[in-house]
Amino acid sequence: MAMFDRDFSAEKSLVREFHQALFAEPLASTKEVLSRYTSPQWKWRGMHPFNEKTGCDAVAEEFWVPLKQAFSRIQRRPDIFMAGCNEIDGFESVWVVSMGHLMGLFDNPWLGIRPTGRIVMMRYVEFNRVENGKITESAMFFDIPQVMIQAGQNPFPPQTGAHLIQPGPLTHEGLMWSRQNPEISQNTLNTINAMLTGMGKNKRTSKERLTYADELAESWHDDMLWWGPHGIGATYSIERYIKQHARPFGQSLNDGYRFNGHICRLAEGRFGGFFGWANLTVRNSGGYMGMPAGLTGADMRVVDIYREHEGKLAENWVFIDLLHFLNMQGLDVLQRNIEVNAI
Repeated sequence: MAMFDRDFSAEKSLVREFHQALFAEPLASTKEVLSRYTSPQWKWRGMHPFNEKTGCDAVAEEFWVPLKQAFSRIQRRPDIFMAGCNEIDGFESVWVVSMGHLMGLFDNPWLGIRPTGRIVMMRYVEFNRVENGKITESAMFFDIPQVMIQAGQNPFPPQTGAHLIQPGPLTHEGLMWSRQNPEISQNTLNTINAMLTGMGKNKRTSKERLTYADELAESWHDDMLWWGPHGIGATYSIERYIKQHARPFGQSLNDGYRFNGHICRLAEGRFGGFFGWANLTVRNSGGYMGMPAGLTGADMRVVDIYREHEGKLAENWVFIDLLHFLNMQGLDVLQRNIEVNAI
């Protein structure tokens, strides 16, 4: 229980100050802001095409400055803010997690995506490891295809889920600026782990074996909300989750499945989640996202953020680096977008 009873106010304050300064101070100060809050060997992970960077100079020059030039008057609009000790390293490290949307006016091109001059919202989730008053490690996941769709440049064939600006938690209690009940935090992590342990591991005899829907119902509420990445989409209820995501996913990505593990997994209050780099390696057996069968496996870098309610999971926000996954199969979505729009 001790790891759930810690006070994370110092780590939360540092990350909140960092987030405020990043957008409040001038574009020319971006490197200085990053250096103020991060360690010299800060390790940063970002989705394709940014991937891994070391140090504030590289992150500023290759990610934040171009983004801030493209999205003017940018705001961070978080829906979930939490901190906790990382179960993966024995609850030794402390991480602060922020999830929501970055919003701005899409005034200049970004990654070959044409600007619209209108509001643009990009889903994000950011994990920050805090040590000795500095951010030493980060994972920044953001939904680039969501931006492409808002700009009228949908890179994907029709998919089964809904594509929309995704809301925060139904309960509106995800912004945990203050200390949370440690018993609730521990219960949330236990609920997430019980779901992970039970995934695809129905060990009952053939006569007792549950349907997939009944198996999911052991960990999920029937009216679950699965907020998937653009390109897959969002689904509502166990029945529609199976029909609109789980079944197409399982039918096409059923070869060479390998779980690679997580880098961070934590919970605070009724929220928790994890990320991996990469969580999964799977081979596309044909048809998934319009792709032909793959010769080898491709990596899925994934974030899952959950809301717990009465001992089961009620909502799940999912980020998948689909551009990296497709790039490993030979499709450079961003380059194709540039080529198509040049015609």
